[in-house]
Amino acid sequence: MWHLYVIRVSRRDRVLERLRAAGIEAGIHYPFPIHQIPAFAGLAGYASRSFPVAERNAGELLSLPLFPEITPGQQERVAAVLAGALR
Repeated sequence: MWHLYVIRVSRRDRVLERLRAAGIEAGIHYPFPIHQIPAFAGLAGYASRSFPVAERNAGELLSLPLFPEITPGQQERVAAVLAGALR
């Protein structure tokens, strides 16, 4: 069973704002790449920009609603609002 449905989108914050305005609770579960998380700072000592692809991806990840009781209608609504936000 999955617990997150994560997508990559450019202009993530704008898309997230539009989803939330439509009453769809999306979120950002991974706002930072692992080498920039303070808890791991002492393990590797990597500086910002050490992994530019991971850093760019972290700014594009968005978690869509996913839960056992989500209905097909709710899934279709999320998809429709997401498509509109991406236009």
